[in-house]
Amino acid sequence: HVQLVESGGGSVQAGGSLRLSCAASGYTISNMCSMGWFRQAPGNERERVAFVYTRSGNTDYADSVRGRLTLSQDNAKNTLYLQMNSLKPEDTAMYYCAADRGYGGNCGTTRRYWGQGTQVTVS
Repeated sequence: HVQLVESGGGSVQAGGSLRLSCAASGYTISNMCSMGWFRQAPGNERERVAFVYTRSGNTDYADSVRGRLTLSQDNAKNTLYLQMNSLKPEDTAMYYCAADRGYGGNCGTTRRYWGQGTQVTVS
């Protein structure tokens, strides 16, 4: 059973930085089909922020964060990171880690796992 635990959220001033961590257990992140971050602000729909297709290394960022947020992973720690620089008030949201695990030996059928979220507040 895959479990994801986020950490690293907090309150920062505009222009500041944070690094979010998503520690996985129950499955090796390098074997995931894809993994990344969503965010949801009060009253808004959940928005996909940044994703990595772990087998190819290809990344995908939302236009609103491209150039400011960067994904990285430490396979030894089985952890995915989101480095957040030049933060803006509009980045304020609950950030959720998500991981897509494939079944049947490929990524044709996947199941998405979610973490519990970590709050980021930019003032």
